[in-house]
Amino acid sequence: MNLRYSDGLIPVIVQDAESGDVLMMAFANEEAVSLTVGTGYAHYYSRSRKKLWKKGEESGHFQKVRRILVDCDEDCLLYMVDQAGGACHTGHRSCFFRTIDGEEVTGKVFDPSMVYANKDQ
Repeated sequence: MNLRYSDGLIPVIVQDAESGDVLMMAFANEEAVSLTVGTGYAHYYSRSRKKLWKKGEESGHFQKVRRILVDCDEDCLLYMVDQAGGACHTGHRSCFFRTIDGEEVTGKVFDPSMVYANKDQ
């Protein structure tokens, strides 16, 4: 497989393997993809912090990757995961927790002020 990275990054859509819910979208570089494949746990590249990160390293809300799918153009990945806790740093299970009008459609599953105390989000 010859993945097509744009500016060194590839978008990753993350989906709950059981429910099918879309949990989040992030970017990965080649090293993050390699670590994900090698460890079985989701790794990403933070554009704002300019570093690799393992999902759950601070929160304990890890993503065990069951399957990785590649789109037809080989420029986007889909991680099918078992999500521990919430995927979103805001405390929600999914990053997609509100409508375009701002209506919150799901509640929080954890308190981010407790999970990320004394840490930059």
